[in-house]
Amino acid sequence: MGKRQSRPWIVSDELWALVEPLLPKPGPKLVEGRPRVPDRQALCGVLFVLHTGIQWEYLPQELGFGSGMTCWRRLAAWNAAGVWDQLHVLLLKKLRSAKKLDWSRAVIDSSHVRAARKGPKSGPSPVDRARPGSKHHVVTDARGIPLAVSLTGGNRNDVTQLLPLLDKIPPVAGDVGRPRHRPDALLADRGYDHDKYRRLLWQRGIRPVIARRGEPHGSGLGVFRYVVERTIAWLHGFRRLRIRWERRDDIHESFLGLATCLITYRHVQRLC
Repeated sequence: MGKRQSRPWIVSDELWALVEPLLPKPGPKLVEGRPRVPDRQALCGVLFVLHTGIQWEYLPQELGFGSGMTCWRRLAAWNAAGVWDQLHVLLLKKLRSAKKLDWSRAVIDSSHVRAARKGPKSGPSPVDRARPGSKHHVVTDARGIPLAVSLTGGNRNDVTQLLPLLDKIPPVAGDVGRPRHRPDALLADRGYDHDKYRRLLWQRGIRPVIARRGEPHGSGLGVFRYVVERTIAWLHGFRRLRIRWERRDDIHESFLGLATCLITYRHVQRLC
């Protein structure tokens, strides 16, 4: 994904030019007080927390990004306004315009993360002694570019999220014809092995390529499926996403959506 930045939480001019038009306009100030922290500085503070995993209240004031509570409120407001969903669609459109989105196949997988506190979309983890946990579900194109992500409880079966995650793939314009949101084929591991969902995929015009339980390993799908595992590794490269610290699911989902946009933006820089 390119060279590692020394300060990846600093918002570049190119990224800010994409984000700024999507941010909601602040309302009028009702009482006098300190001047409002500029949105760009607040976004830098959010990115600092996302990259380092630091607690909101310990956000260093000498950085000039505002207080942790200011950045938290700004992140919640932007997520409620759908900023990250809009930015993701915009980035996918750029990739499709450059013919860098590969719709020949999509790859789906999930990863478990521990939840430090019980909350919505958390559940007893079957891989962590029934402690609270959540799952990050990811579907990518053939290159590993994230098309959609979602958050569920740690006890949710992977196959139950197959269709909801496909439904989250936005219609992507940028080329001749209708906006596209459906891949030609879907690759998945044994966790998605169910004939019912194979039939439902065929009904949508998607060819299922899913490993079957009970058969010896070595199906050959790993040659193509590694891209989604790599994308999940990139997501968990953001320290705030390695453990779910937030009790509120919308705050964790906003971090997840922002990280997805950053990964997609790196693909835009590399491919476009």
